[in-house]
Amino acid sequence: MSKKKLVVIGNGMAGVRCVEEIIALSSDTYEIVIYGDEPRPNYNRIMLSKVLQGEHALQDIIINDWTWYEQHGIRLCTGEMVHRIDTQAKTIETVSGIKESYDILILATGSAPFIPPIPGVDKERVMSFRTIDDCTRMSEYSKEHRKAAVIGGGLLGLEAARGLLHLGMEAVVVHNAPYIMNRQLDMQAATMLQREPEAQGMTFLLAKNTQKIVGRSQAQGLLFTDGSKLEAQVVVIAVGIRPHVDVARRSGIRTNRAIVVDDYMRTSVPDVYAVGECAEHRGISYGLVAPLYEQGKVLARWLCGQETTEYRGSIPYSQLKVSGVDVFSAGHISGDGMQTAVQMLDGIRGTYKKVLMKDGKVSGAILFGDTTESTSLLGLVQRGAEVTALAPREDGPDPAEMAAAALPEQETVCACNNVNKVAIMRAIQDKGLQTAEQVKEHTKASGSCGGCRPMVAALVKHTLNLKKNGGDANGAVTAAGAVKSLERPVCSCTDLDHASLKEALDPMSSGDGCLLESSADRVREINKSDEMKRIMQRLDWKTEEGCRICRPALRYYVLISRRQMNVQQLDQAETWNDKLRGTFTGIEVHADELKFESLAEQLQLRWRGTEMPSPVRVAVSAGAGSWVSPIVQDIGLQQSPAGWEIYVGGHAANPVKEGRLLGLAEMEEDAERLISACMEWYRRTAWYDEPLWAWVERLGFMSIRENLLDEQFQHELVGREVGEVTFT
Repeated sequence: MSKKKLVVIGNGMAGVRCVEEIIALSSDTYEIVIYGDEPRPNYNRIMLSKVLQGEHALQDIIINDWTWYEQHGIRLCTGEMVHRIDTQAKTIETVSGIKESYDILILATGSAPFIPPIPGVDKERVMSFRTIDDCTRMSEYSKEHRKAAVIGGGLLGLEAARGLLHLGMEAVVVHNAPYIMNRQLDMQAATMLQREPEAQGMTFLLAKNTQKIVGRSQAQGLLFTDGSKLEAQVVVIAVGIRPHVDVARRSGIRTNRAIVVDDYMRTSVPDVYAVGECAEHRGISYGLVAPLYEQGKVLARWLCGQETTEYRGSIPYSQLKVSGVDVFSAGHISGDGMQTAVQMLDGIRGTYKKVLMKDGKVSGAILFGDTTESTSLLGLVQRGAEVTALAPREDGPDPAEMAAAALPEQETVCACNNVNKVAIMRAIQDKGLQTAEQVKEHTKASGSCGGCRPMVAALVKHTLNLKKNGGDANGAVTAAGAVKSLERPVCSCTDLDHASLKEALDPMSSGDGCLLESSADRVREINKSDEMKRIMQRLDWKTEEGCRICRPALRYYVLISRRQMNVQQLDQAETWNDKLRGTFTGIEVHADELKFESLAEQLQLRWRGTEMPSPVRVAVSAGAGSWVSPIVQDIGLQQSPAGWEIYVGGHAANPVKEGRLLGLAEMEEDAERLISACMEWYRRTAWYDEPLWAWVERLGFMSIRENLLDEQFQHELVGREVGEVTFT
């Protein structure tokens, strides 16, 4: 039976990726013909800047060489531009006169640089930056000229300017916004980023609008609307792209800004499909590679007659290395109703993290300098904060490995090459890989833009640690701060879960249920190693001394039980003397104004030294506009006209949770009392290592609220002598 003929107009990344998917699914279904207007095989446009900067040669960025087309029986027609489609006769025609019939047609015509209507854009030495030929032209210009201007402060403009610097030219970036990369970054991240290329010699003119390009027939400089001028013999325009839709529009295929497609990438004409930058899905045309590959996968399965979910759109994100710095941006980072969920700036390490949320759901994220969390944050944005993540502890695994462990198995790590977590982990395990570079060679992960390299390295470490501990690629590690399955044993040393262990140590238990005696002298003995062993023996512990998971949990429950027996706390030096001393953490407080220091001091005085089930973060805020976001902390206080609003159960990292209003307090002392009651109730009723937000979910917010707003109960909790917690 003869094959159907599949014709693809466009030899770019999106169209060829779709063809790759079709070959992988059903290699004998179609006779494939591809038309491309460039005289070369498929290459990675994302890597053009690397070619310009001298880091790669053209051959290094070729995705599929000539041999690949031959091996798969694909007829590649290069240097041919299709200008007409006869949708009735099902034929296409090129500018040179070649005609080709088709059964199935895929439009993957991509896009062209957007050239704004600035007077003088047609002068010599004014160019865009889109193809290999553009790289060649820029290289030639650099041999005779020294001053260059790049119009556009987005990613493409920065990459072009960096390439010009490498070629020995002076590069000035002109941008009409107040800061660079304003579509992907906020002011803080953009300011940090700008320092890097400036240190390399790049110059920036921000909030500048170009009125015209001056010079007779050749570019000599720029004239701005404020009357100022800039000398430049080479002008590169990098302000955006425009979908190639002319051939579709001429052929009667429905277009708006791009070619309109449905959820299966079908156009308005039967047997004609579109993918990539030229396609418009639900009113959006994407210019990033990951959505284009998603479209190609859906279309390939559809054309091969296989079951597939429809394409519902993509969350835009960028994971890049700009001027040598790792940068990540996902989702919406500005707009009405947006709130800052978490914002962390480390001036020493040069890192920055910001998570945005709207209506309680995560809507965007920015990472600068350290993009280890990028993949998990992207999943957070995509799923509206419904993602498990692990908070770091002093004695736990490093943050990068925790992010790798928290990532779902099927989560895509390398969007450029469509490689997910489990594929990377299996490759590491099955092939004995030891480095991220080896992973790239075997899976292509991090082989294109390189933005996912930190996560690949973290997965290498995670997988090797699993293997070392007897796990496999489908295993998982438990990092401190995760919400445990509380019905499961505390660890492999015991069959008791947290509830059973705590009950066994509860002094209010009847009969032989409690292992602790009410005598102060006897209680002092529990902190000695031999007495801890005795308790473990009574509880049928499977190991003589326990492990690093159960020992601190057991110790914590003993301390809570001792407190309930109204026994004076022992000095820290007398407590169980092993390496776990000091691993308990109390309260970390953030206040946005000096006037709140008195409230912080009162909390500090009351809670200094007290050991908590899990670290507690408290935020004190003056209100809207503050850099401190109280609703995403364990406990948050926000000043209001009525006094103080007190929120509980928030969480600023994955999984982001918005705290709920526990109550209102007119005076600081009222607020301090309610907070202290909440923390004391949390200490008594939480499991060891259970975050406050998870405790709120387990007990139920309304139940906690009703208890704590009972004045008699509140005073009972606060009236007891509490210990002290160190503010960090």
